[in-house]
Amino acid sequence: MAEMNAAPGLHRLMGIEILEASAERVVGRMPVEGNTQPYGLLHGGASCVLAETLGSTGAALHAGPGRRVVGIEINATHHRAATSGHVTAVATRVHGGRTLATYAIEITDGEGRMVCTSRLTCLIRSE
Repeated sequence: MAEMNAAPGLHRLMGIEILEASAERVVGRMPVEGNTQPYGLLHGGASCVLAETLGSTGAALHAGPGRRVVGIEINATHHRAATSGHVTAVATRVHGGRTLATYAIEITDGEGRMVCTSRLTCLIRSE
């Protein structure tokens, strides 16, 4: 996880931290501050970046060495606003096949309230 947290990329610019990672489950968090829209609310796109970061991490672990994953579909439902603190996301594998991996991602605020639910499907390719 330390390698992922230190690697360059959008996740790093947004302050996303991976707290736990396996092919079955990935947990991470992201600050609300700096990831807001003009009204001071967590930007919906930021939630999607968090969801895709965690789901892609899980898919890469599922795929294993010598294989690459590419996100091919993401959806998100935004349930409530977050205005401060951190949001925490848990990505859980729904399907892990030879060519596709799908993750359900739940994002909650600091009080455990649902902020967003998302689903990500990744294509698994040989390098």
